[in-house]
Amino acid sequence: MTTPQDLLIVVLDVKVGPPLASGGLSLALAGAELIDLLKAPTIRLDGDRIVPGHLGEPADPLLTEAAASFVMDEPYELVSDWLWRRGKTLTETYVVALEAQGTIVRERGRLFREGHGSLVNSPFRHRATTRWAHAEPVLLALAESLGIDHDQAKESTEITDYAVQTVLASIRTALEELEAEQQRRAIEQAAFDNLWRTLE
Repeated sequence: MTTPQDLLIVVLDVKVGPPLASGGLSLALAGAELIDLLKAPTIRLDGDRIVPGHLGEPADPLLTEAAASFVMDEPYELVSDWLWRRGKTLTETYVVALEAQGTIVRERGRLFREGHGSLVNSPFRHRATTRWAHAEPVLLALAESLGIDHDQAKESTEITDYAVQTVLASIRTALEELEAEQQRRAIEQAAFDNLWRTLE
């Protein structure tokens, strides 16, 4: 299991209220991939740019796919740019992976719309919920970026790794940009609808 998989399980397990938009979750999942690859260490950061390494590939196929997507030439790619590029449809990719493991059962196409699907008791779910119960700092920070709070957040160990801090900050910025864009589109759509009403 990987941090992105654990994050998705936590979102499905503890999120209350309206389901999350897949776009924001996809950005957070991409960030979780980066953090796992930093710890491998398959990559390192030079400031806010991703520098690929030359070590063995990650065992997880989705992390291997992520590692293969990095820009290999200088000046390399900004963390923020990679998050947007990698995170376009990543939620669905991870949902399919968890379905294949038997961790999620859902009606096709309904997970992040009408329903959340069902999590099955499995070793994968147990690992994710154990990390969450123990207030693992990275998992908490990723969940908090999506508006999911933990009652032990104040007691969690502070993240001191600069590269991980950089990724988390980039995720938060990307999520803010996404929210601003969604609000802008909603305002434009409302104005367009009002215009049509006046012409009717």
